[in-house]
Amino acid sequence: MSAGIPAVGDRIVHKEFPPITRHRLALYCGASGDHNPIHVDIDFAKQAGFPDVFAHGMLVMGYLGQALTDAVGPSRIRSFSTRFAAITQLGAQLTCEGTVTELIEQGGEKRAKLALTTKDQNGEIKLAGEAIIAL
Repeated sequence: MSAGIPAVGDRIVHKEFPPITRHRLALYCGASGDHNPIHVDIDFAKQAGFPDVFAHGMLVMGYLGQALTDAVGPSRIRSFSTRFAAITQLGAQLTCEGTVTELIEQGGEKRAKLALTTKDQNGEIKLAGEAIIAL
């Protein structure tokens, strides 16, 4: 990145999070109001065919949003979208990254398009997305 202007291929978002714990899932249930037992009740999860509880998709999206706003001031974000790719298991250690894929101009404002990913410690993509930021 030269003179503060990123180039295509530059990674400008990178943040690692600690392993997802049962405690984190319980806290998220309370904060979000999403009390689906699949995320906190192991017996319910097993009855539904899963080996254990798993993270809320929106919790994982929140991690990616936090990584983005830590790297780019919120006032510079023009769009942020994601799609869920895989279930995030209990104990997953997530890493969120964003790489510049295109430099564009819209309405006279220089912007960068970012490809975003959230991967676990095994490299499996849990969430993919895109952001457009003002430069």
